[in-house]
Amino acid sequence: MAVKFRDYYEILGVSRTASQDEIQRAYRKLARKYHPDVNKDPGAEEKFKEINEAYEVLKDPEKRAKYDQLGSHWRAGQDFRPPPGWDVHFDFGGGPGQQEFFWSGGGDFSDFFEMLFGGRGFQRARAGGRTRPDTAWRQPGADRHATLRISLEDAFHGATKTISVQGMSTAVDGTVRPDVKNLEVKIPRGVLPGQKIRLAGQGFEGVGGGSPGDLYLEVEIEPHPVYRLEGRDLYMDLPVSPWEAALGAEIPVKTLGGTFTVKIPSGAQSGQKLRLRGKGMPNPKGGAGDLYAVLKILVPKRLSREEKALFEKLKEVSDFDPRA
Repeated sequence: MAVKFRDYYEILGVSRTASQDEIQRAYRKLARKYHPDVNKDPGAEEKFKEINEAYEVLKDPEKRAKYDQLGSHWRAGQDFRPPPGWDVHFDFGGGPGQQEFFWSGGGDFSDFFEMLFGGRGFQRARAGGRTRPDTAWRQPGADRHATLRISLEDAFHGATKTISVQGMSTAVDGTVRPDVKNLEVKIPRGVLPGQKIRLAGQGFEGVGGGSPGDLYLEVEIEPHPVYRLEGRDLYMDLPVSPWEAALGAEIPVKTLGGTFTVKIPSGAQSGQKLRLRGKGMPNPKGGAGDLYAVLKILVPKRLSREEKALFEKLKEVSDFDPRA
């Protein structure tokens, strides 16, 4: 059986070396342009089906690799027969004596797609009745992606936020209008930058009764004036006086989880890190990160007469040379 070759890269308008991000961006742009709920031009729905079929292959590394085996020897529309060694799966149903067959790919994908990747295949016609291919086409909606910027406090403790998402809705008269929807987002405790929060069913609408896609919110955490986040560990600068560093001390440290006492060892140095175990970012699936207090020794900008005299005395009696 010969079918027409489909150039999925050409359909999406990308090169064969395009990255997955480039393919995804091209798909989103074209899907918005040709979505049947938005574009009422003749042929828009068929174009939308082509775009989704191309994306179905190129978004999947295994399918894309298999498709790329065809190389650049084929042109769009050219008669195509599977190269030797390709497995073609057909499902022959029915009972003995039934000789009529027809192609039925469920309407979702082309014959070319079904030949390469399998599907419902050829089905045998039922005896004593007239059977035709299933022409009903149903397409799930595409997923949507957005960025959610939150504070470090919300990431540490967890929170519930309301966000506004702009979409499209179809009015009674068939016109498509912008639509703003408010959604409640539950931010899990201990979420990290780059992690995604999924809102099921809040993506683009499906076609022909297909289920809607999902909305994925990628978390970004805003810079904090006190704490620095590295993985699940938190870092903060802890100012100490020269005498606290020299003699040792116990001082309170305010963290996102409360206030704790830290013991400064005698002879402490600037840049030295004191660890508060388990006081970093929570981890719903395991141990929490740590908090590191980085010592920063500060000296008074203005000395009283007595302070100056004491420092002068220390200068006389001490043989400490910081440059030795």
